[in-house]
Amino acid sequence: MSTQPIPPKIILDTDPGGDDALALLWLLSLENRGLAELIAITTVEGNVDARLTFKNACELLQLVDLSNITVGRGMVKPNPEVGDASYIHGVDGLGNLAATLPACHLQFEKAAPSEEVLIEKLNQFPGEITLICLAPLTNLAAAEKRSPGILKKAKEIIIMGGAFSVSGNVTSQAEFNIAYDPGSAEVVFNSREDLVILSLDITRSLIFTPQMAQEIAQVMPKSAITQFIVALCQSMTQTSLLFRETQGIKGFLVHDAVTIAYRFYPEMLQFSRGKVRVETTGKWTQGQTLIDRRHRAKIEANAWVATQVDAANLLVALVEDLKILVRSYKPQ
Repeated sequence: MSTQPIPPKIILDTDPGGDDALALLWLLSLENRGLAELIAITTVEGNVDARLTFKNACELLQLVDLSNITVGRGMVKPNPEVGDASYIHGVDGLGNLAATLPACHLQFEKAAPSEEVLIEKLNQFPGEITLICLAPLTNLAAAEKRSPGILKKAKEIIIMGGAFSVSGNVTSQAEFNIAYDPGSAEVVFNSREDLVILSLDITRSLIFTPQMAQEIAQVMPKSAITQFIVALCQSMTQTSLLFRETQGIKGFLVHDAVTIAYRFYPEMLQFSRGKVRVETTGKWTQGQTLIDRRHRAKIEANAWVATQVDAANLLVALVEDLKILVRSYKPQ
C-alpha cells in the first residue's frame, strides 16, 4: 500500500529582488499542489532595503492569495561598502512594478524579526525544516549568534551564493549575497558540515527570456500573475543587457531559481564536496568564496558545492510549474 509523501517544510530567506520573485512564485506553485509546505518567509536587507524586501514578499503572497504565511522582517543594516542592487532590480526591488501588486496589509514594525522566526520554527520542528537562502545570510547568522547551535536543527540549508571559478557580480572576486555581509556568511559556513552551495559558477547559464514569459502568458493572458511575470521579465531584461549579464541574450539571470530546482528536481545538478571559506578582511577580495581543489587528503569539509547544472531542463521545469500556478487562479 503506497503512502503519500509528506511535503517538505520550508523557510525561504529572501530579499525580493526580481529573480527572488520568480523563485518564490515557483515555490508557491509547488505549495499550491501540496508538494511543499512554506511555513515562513524571512526577509532580509540586500537587493533593496529591509522595509522594501518585507513589503515585496507580502505583496507577492497577496498576489497568489497566500497572505496567511508568516513573514519576518529583516534588520535595517545597509552596507555602505557594497550598496544594494536597486540598479539591477529597480528602486522597489521588483522592476519598479510593486505598485501593480496587491497592497501589503502587514506593518513592518509589528512583524516579528526574521531571526526570531527562524529560532521559533527550528525549535518547533527540529530536523524537519529546509532553509532555502536567496539573500545575504544576515538572518541566519543573527539566529545562530542569539541561539548557538540553532542552525543544526535545520534539516538542510541551501544557499544561493558565492563564486569559485568565475568572476563575481559585485566585485571582480565576490558574489553579491556573500559580499553584502561576509561576516554573517562566515558564521553560517562554520555552523555545520553539510551546507548546499549553489554559486554563480552554475547560475550564469540560467537565462529566463521574454519568450518563456510569453509561453506562461498564453495560458491565461489576463491573469495578474501572468502580467506581473511578463512585465518583470521585460524590466529585468533591460537592466541585464545594460550590465552585460547574459552575453547579449535577451533575458535575465534567475540565479535564485536553482535553489528550488535543487530541492525538487535534484537530478539536474552535480556536486563536489569541500571546505568553503569566505574572505572577510581582504582589501580587494572581501566576500570572495574559496574552496581547496588541490589533490591532497582533506579531513575537513562543510559543504556540497554545485559544479554542473542542466540549465535547459531547469528552465523548462520553471516555466511549466509557473503555468500550473497561473492556471490555479482566476483572471484578476
